[in-house]
Amino acid sequence: MNWLDKLERPLRFLAVPGLLRYVAFLNALTFLLEKISPGFLRLLDLDANAVLHGQLWRLVTYIFIPQMTSFLPLPDWANVAFYVLFLWWIGNGLEAAWGAFKLTLFFLLGMIGTTIAAFFFGTAFSNFMLTASLFFAFAHFYPDLIIYFAYILPLKVKWIAWFSAALLLLQIVTGSMQFRAAAIAAMANYLIFFGPEIVSDTRNRRRVQARRRRFDSQSRDSDSQALHRCAVCGATELTDPTLEFRVAADGEEYCVPHLAQAKATRA
Repeated sequence: MNWLDKLERPLRFLAVPGLLRYVAFLNALTFLLEKISPGFLRLLDLDANAVLHGQLWRLVTYIFIPQMTSFLPLPDWANVAFYVLFLWWIGNGLEAAWGAFKLTLFFLLGMIGTTIAAFFFGTAFSNFMLTASLFFAFAHFYPDLIIYFAYILPLKVKWIAWFSAALLLLQIVTGSMQFRAAAIAAMANYLIFFGPEIVSDTRNRRRVQARRRRFDSQSRDSDSQALHRCAVCGATELTDPTLEFRVAADGEEYCVPHLAQAKATRA
């Protein structure tokens, strides 16, 4: 039982079943209100100065601002539709893998990290980092799931996640110290949930690689200490204990399968 399971017992009341379905629905509603009243989104975004002046609702409402742009040249309503469906889809997948409590806690930690990035480092990510962390979590559980990009190109979820992570890492490396700190704070939920597992897997891989190198080294050492070695194939009694060896007239040692070849070459 890990710390999340222990935490779930006393805090189970915090779980919101279907959380991302509600968030997706409110994203769609927000888009409609923006179309009816242009500028409505400016009342919802995470503006630290506005929050300090009493507009506390912004600490929550920024998660309802939909992503209206994408890599594809699509109208904003199409991008929002894809975004809403995307939230709904990964929400169902994460809740099936985690349960409502862990998904709710992950989402709340992401909101706290995004708020810290805005207030202490002056970087307003809106809900971009929060959505990215949700997708990275989804890729952790469903790495080989196929997504048809633009309904044409089949891509595994893990490939998209690695590409997205590479872009984010590039921004962190080339960005200012302030941006780096803000990005780490905004992704704190992912690091808290998956960081220990990533570190453990890395250590295990290193131990496995070290054992493999020792085994290969010992195998080479054992081969060099063999009493018999075929001059043709290099086999020894250690690599194949069933082999028998003979010394031919040329003074070389051969395994029985290659002894006839050695005699024919000499003739």
